[in-house]
Amino acid sequence: MIIIAIMETPELPSAGAAPWLAVDRLDAGYGRKTVVAGLSLRLARGSIGCLLGPSGCGKTTVLRAVAGFEPVLAGAIRLDGETVARPGLQLAPERRRVGMVFQDHALFPHLTVAENVGFGLRAGPGKADRVAQMLDTVGLGALGQHHPHQLSGGQQQRVALARALAPAPRLLLLDEPLSSLDADLRERLGSELRALIKAQGTTALLVTHDQHEAFAMADEIGILRAGKLQQWGTAGQLYHQPANRFVAEFIGEGTLLPGTLLDERTVRLEPGQAQAEQPLRCAEDDSALAAGSAVDLLLRPQDVALDDSSPVQARLLGRAFRGAETLYTLQLASGTRLLALAPSHLEHALGSRVGLRLAPRDFVVYRRQSAAAAPPRLAVVRPTGAAPGARAWPAARAAGGIRAS
Repeated sequence: MIIIAIMETPELPSAGAAPWLAVDRLDAGYGRKTVVAGLSLRLARGSIGCLLGPSGCGKTTVLRAVAGFEPVLAGAIRLDGETVARPGLQLAPERRRVGMVFQDHALFPHLTVAENVGFGLRAGPGKADRVAQMLDTVGLGALGQHHPHQLSGGQQQRVALARALAPAPRLLLLDEPLSSLDADLRERLGSELRALIKAQGTTALLVTHDQHEAFAMADEIGILRAGKLQQWGTAGQLYHQPANRFVAEFIGEGTLLPGTLLDERTVRLEPGQAQAEQPLRCAEDDSALAAGSAVDLLLRPQDVALDDSSPVQARLLGRAFRGAETLYTLQLASGTRLLALAPSHLEHALGSRVGLRLAPRDFVVYRRQSAAAAPPRLAVVRPTGAAPGARAWPAARAAGGIRAS
């Protein structure tokens, strides 16, 4: 096994620094079909951004437009201050100095590892040295004369990365770079690829549908849905401060539990009354909420604790072992389901009744979409492990307490 150890020393952009990549009100698509509409994002020099979303949401279309493979229908794309695409202007891909890592690696099977890495470099006295440098950087210095079929999937991905980085591109684009690997290798290699990209000081944009991949590699993440950007922020911001219901349900796990606002800080829920330290505002538009408003409160699994002394009871429907913790699925008397995390050494039998206690950390509240009380949405997406980014958030999201009614 080859271990790559690279210490990250990220360089923060100076205040007011121009973005390295700027996408302004982008419309892109194929023929007359618009796939992406009005998308804007900024990426600072040396940072790694990610577009995350379900299949068919338009994320690869954005990547192809930035690379120069697809025309821009409206808006503009600027790279290091240079406009590379807008209606009527389409700078050729090779003139943009953009590196690309493809989903299937796209290595030439008849070329050696060293020849693959050097494929995009001009012939000259420094070419061999640059190839050797890049192979050493990705931990494959001893495998230069091997062919791709002699490498593991993770090693092939490192070769693809080395090839893309060898010409020192202004921007690195990665199209679902880890999707062909198994789950354990994806998470480990994602951290390795991030360290390698950071060590080169390269600005990068990747697209993926996998949250593990996005959280492991990116500084900032944009959630894309049906061609529209829903939110752009860090993993912690997306998890703790989702801008709308789609982001809340797509990122991580949790339940949107229906309730009624009793006053500006108190929500009445089936299990009791939740009280925030600050006045509650609608997370979608930051507007004030009046007493009596029908709302949905986002509860993450860590907001629900098992407590045998609590008068609030629920039936235990399911459990998933996660090492140090177990994820439980609970059902309230009304049929509403909640997720709860508990230490794995405390075992509870399926079908038994357990006490629960709610202690929301982030009061994320949305107006109910209709007056009729709809069944709560149980947002169980792919397991994401521990909640990303344990950090303090603004007072408007400050946690309060919850008491049984």
